Amino acid sequence: MAVRVLIPAALEQYVGRRDTVEVLGGTVGEVVANLAAQYPELRRHLMAPDGHLRSFVNLFVNDEDVRSLQRDATPLRESDVVTIIPSIAGGSLTLDASEAVELSNDEVARYSRHLIMPEVGT
Repeated sequence: MAVRVLIPAALEQYVGRRDTVEVLGGTVGEVVANLAAQYPELRRHLMAPDGHLRSFVNLFVNDEDVRSLQRDATPLRESDVVTIIPSIAGGSLTLDASEAVELSNDEVARYSRHLIMPEVGT
């Protein structure tokens, strides 16, 4: 079964410049895995090296946060819409070295405007 996935503007370049894609899957986890397999360039923006969803990527099913549902195990129907919303702001969080995320030069260039905005914080 295919469900519709809404892609944020910042990630459209990794899915052929489209804002919506159809992806097979019966659960949110299957849809994310299939989306990453179908669009390999998108994978590193959604998933950490260990294969888990990055903490700053929020997923919604029909406007409901999957964290309040069954997370990756949230079942989907064909009429459901999965929305990807990456967080770009928030407070500060102290991470230990094992949780640090390294950005590539391209990512630093892409997100530098956000990194230096005083409203976003460091």
